[in-house]
Amino acid sequence: MDLAKRPRRLRNSNNMRRLVREVSLSRDDLIYPLFAAEGSNIKNEVSSMPGVYQLSIDNYLKELEEVCKLGIPGVLLFGVPASKDEVGSGAYACDGIVQRALREGKKRFPELLFIADVCLCEYTSHGHCGVVKDGKVQNDESVELLARAAVSYAQAGADIVAPSDMMDGRVGAIRKALDRNGFEDTAIMSYSAKYASAFYGPFRDAAHSKPAFGDRRAYQMDSANASEALREAELDIEEGADIVMVKPALAYLDIIRDVSAAFDVPVAAYNVSGEYSMIKAAAKNGWIDEKAAVLEAVTSIKRAGAKIIITYFAKDIAKWVLED
Repeated sequence: MDLAKRPRRLRNSNNMRRLVREVSLSRDDLIYPLFAAEGSNIKNEVSSMPGVYQLSIDNYLKELEEVCKLGIPGVLLFGVPASKDEVGSGAYACDGIVQRALREGKKRFPELLFIADVCLCEYTSHGHCGVVKDGKVQNDESVELLARAAVSYAQAGADIVAPSDMMDGRVGAIRKALDRNGFEDTAIMSYSAKYASAFYGPFRDAAHSKPAFGDRRAYQMDSANASEALREAELDIEEGADIVMVKPALAYLDIIRDVSAAFDVPVAAYNVSGEYSMIKAAAKNGWIDEKAAVLEAVTSIKRAGAKIIITYFAKDIAKWVLED
């Protein structure tokens, strides 16, 4: 063996490993998803997502206070409305649950970044991400409603709107609608490569958004496709996306790498509900060390090229980073 070449020299103490570490997690990398629900004094734990809750606005504000204390830059809001209809009108109602959560949150915590998920699935009685006619999701009619929702969120105080529906042309329509209504400074974080994934199940429990019929494969991406993700991201950037997202994260690290290498815009990755719940379940059974597994998984997302990591582990990671 050539004794001049011993890579272990740079691994033999904690401080040495810290000194040469190529990727480090920071609180600055994190966004924390929250579910705003109707009512008061509501804190319903999602059975398939231990530690994640549907929160009425009073408890949501308490959660925001903790998020601020931990130094997490922002939150991503989803709504759990009291009622739904065929066209998802709660998504663009001025008194919708997310709109009220945005106004109250921005008033109390103006320094926090508020991101509003833009989709219809949480608000439609059929659970699909757009208007349905004859069993088929209508692209252009849905885009009109998504643009209305985005403007409504901006009016309520959203700093960023995040279209997650995967309709064609929605980023351009939202950018035009925002600009037309005086919200030129509101950013768009587009779910550009959102795959039709098996890892969304627990989220659908939290948001009550399981499709009543069929599935979402006609508009979300096929998990086998990589180059399609680059085409989707390029289109969204051309239409005005400021940030592009890959979702899920852990099963699509190659896509995060490809997108971050191809485009000079920030790339976000969503460490989704199923990825969260698998680690939680394994840790509960004593099969893995939760902290070590979370930090390893999330570090891999950042190493792949994500600048922004949306994760239900955000508060835990922030605490661990502060402790370390």
